[in-house]
Amino acid sequence: MDIKNLAEQAKSQLAELTGLKPVTVTGAFKSEQGWHVALDMLEMSRIPAATDVLGDYEVLLDDNGNMLRFERKRTRLRGERMEKGEEG
Repeated sequence: MDIKNLAEQAKSQLAELTGLKPVTVTGAFKSEQGWHVALDMLEMSRIPAATDVLGDYEVLLDDNGNMLRFERKRTRLRGERMEKGEEG
């Protein structure tokens, strides 16, 4: 399975499990444990959109795209800048 399909699997499985709307895939890599996919999920929609609350999630998939685990790393406002070293 290619990385694009793995990212789509991560988005759809996490959305189904949490009931949240996927915003974007922010990263992906493979380790000995499987595929790690980082996602932003919309946790709370607000007006203006820059104040939406996003959750930064990491999903672990096996080589077939099955979710093995997921974890919310943090929440933030959509318009909030990430400081250097805060990624992942």
